[in-house]
Amino acid sequence: MNESPLPPQARLLGHRDFRLLLTGAAAAQTGSQITLVALPLVAVLVLDATPFEVGLLTAAETAAFLLVGLPAGAWLDRMRKLPVLIRADVVRCLAVGSIPPAAALGVLTMPQLYLVALVTGVATVFFDVAHQSFLPAVLPREQLVGGNGALETVRSSAQIAGPGLGGGLVQLLGAPLAIVADACGYLASALLLARIRVEEPRPEPEPGRSLRAEVGAGVRFVLGHPLLRAIATATAVSNLFAAVLMAVQTVFWVRVLDLAPGAIGVLLSASAVGGLAGALCAGYLARWVGQARLIWLSTVVTAPFAVLWPLSGGGAGVVLFGVASGVVLFGAVAYNVAQVSFRQSVCPPELLGRMNATMRFLVWGTMPLGALGGGLVADAAGPRAALWLCAAGFLLVPVPLLLSPLRRMRDLPLGDLPLGGTPGSGTQGGGTPDAGDAVAEEGAASTEPAASPITP
Repeated sequence: MNESPLPPQARLLGHRDFRLLLTGAAAAQTGSQITLVALPLVAVLVLDATPFEVGLLTAAETAAFLLVGLPAGAWLDRMRKLPVLIRADVVRCLAVGSIPPAAALGVLTMPQLYLVALVTGVATVFFDVAHQSFLPAVLPREQLVGGNGALETVRSSAQIAGPGLGGGLVQLLGAPLAIVADACGYLASALLLARIRVEEPRPEPEPGRSLRAEVGAGVRFVLGHPLLRAIATATAVSNLFAAVLMAVQTVFWVRVLDLAPGAIGVLLSASAVGGLAGALCAGYLARWVGQARLIWLSTVVTAPFAVLWPLSGGGAGVVLFGVASGVVLFGAVAYNVAQVSFRQSVCPPELLGRMNATMRFLVWGTMPLGALGGGLVADAAGPRAALWLCAAGFLLVPVPLLLSPLRRMRDLPLGDLPLGGTPGSGTQGGGTPDAGDAVAEEGAASTEPAASPITP
């Protein structure tokens, strides 16, 4: 069989439906990155929120993964994914779009922000799980790494452009009006997704299977494999302490470093360059060091830079914060491309929704706890103390990966692996284990979403 003369990226961009999916992701991600700057600034500058209230707002954004994370996967495995994506974008558009008129009328309150964050979070749960489960319906298996790399490149590009644009809009128009851009992004995404023509058959639920049984099947699939357990544990730890960072960083920038909204946007945009570099380099790094090695090496090398967050100061000292975020984001994005591509390849199609939902429940469910903990620590001891807690937590992220079979592997096995069984010699991308390397006993893999080091 002759291979296409076009390079992989050109073949991806020539795929009409994937191009629409990618463009929709760009619109939604850019708007979300603007709100990443604007929403906490609405709380801090407009409503004079305390550090704990900002932490509670961050917790509300991610609480949906605890509330509906597990059943969402089972529900989605009974549905076509594309209509869910479109409806979720419409709900998010309406929710965030309610903030500017409320602010203009002088009736905006913290409870409304909490409600908007919670509703948007629930819609995001369904969107993210459906999105990861929908990509294999758009692209063949051999193009999933390239497709995920392209989506990560879009997300990282939005993380560069969005915060700078958001900071400028906040300074020019005020924080509430800047959020209009997010509503427009979600609307544009919904319109683009509506043009996708993938023939997606309606999944047929297994006769006699209850929702509880279907949820249980997804949980057993995830927890039954050592690779999945290790990746889920590491990702959960990363997200726990990333939520601490998200909860306190705006308060730290405004009340400790005395940064203006425009400067905050520039800082976020500059640090996001690391994420873009990670997306662009992930495929090359996976081929060079091996996909399995990339998963743990990306955290071992980059996590220690988190100690620069609490060491940063005013003036030139703020550069330390940007460097830390950039390096940690580089590692997080490279990690995401490797592990998400693997789990999409290894999971049976009928379990994709439940597998992704279970992973999201496990790894994003720690975020409300981290956000509340960060807010409490910042209230009691100051934002810098909370950043020290965050830095210490990031040093723990590589530990579960280094204690797992991943450390002895170069590449990840493909194919359906039986619970309690042993994979064959097949490896991701046609690679082979190095001499002396052990092959994992069982396999599957897992830290989404997001201008902070959070993984799907």
